[in-house]
Amino acid sequence: MITSRDNDTLKLVRKLLGQRKHRDESGLFAAEGEDLVAAAGVAGIEPVHLLVAGETIEEPLLAGVSTLPHPARTIGVYRRADLPAAVRDTCLALWRLADPGNVGALIRTADAFGAGVALSAGCADPLSPKALRASVGAIFRVPLIDWEDVPGRRVALVAHGGDLLSDADLAPPVTFFLGAERTGLPDELVTTGHNLSISLPGDAESLNVAAAGAIALYEASRQGGS
Repeated sequence: MITSRDNDTLKLVRKLLGQRKHRDESGLFAAEGEDLVAAAGVAGIEPVHLLVAGETIEEPLLAGVSTLPHPARTIGVYRRADLPAAVRDTCLALWRLADPGNVGALIRTADAFGAGVALSAGCADPLSPKALRASVGAIFRVPLIDWEDVPGRRVALVAHGGDLLSDADLAPPVTFFLGAERTGLPDELVTTGHNLSISLPGDAESLNVAAAGAIALYEASRQGGS
């Protein structure tokens, strides 16, 4: 039973929840809450450390490190190397998405359609507390692919001026490139890929990137590509 806030494991959890630098250097991350820990277990991924309020640690100490509005009663520490990494035939490639909520939501969407996810340099950390919560456990099932290993044809989703997504051949292997709503994709990705746009019959100028990714994967799935 951990009874001191100076316990080494508790210090580790505090750093993992608060610092991307420490997650990157250690190769570890912390998942808060019984649902995330259960999702890891179902995926066959075992924790390096498991803190359970009232069982392995005093409840106030665990509450003191939790980032949740209602403090987690369970926190697991996991190795990034234990996460799935196999390349899938359909992939979302995320270019410099700064919002961890969007990154986590897109990992969840990829899970729903059997796709993988690649993240460029400059993306929000998919293992941050906010991204993990938004993934709802999908992080333990969805392969995180190296940027250089994305499969198949390159499709750049652009807000305007591309061919219609609904008219395109999306047969796998295929990778959908998605940029941040304000800055979009860099020229080198737009000019080397097949540019596609989503038809918007309403008044909105563009879609949130998480919504655009979901529509792209749904359209690929509708064509029988997932």
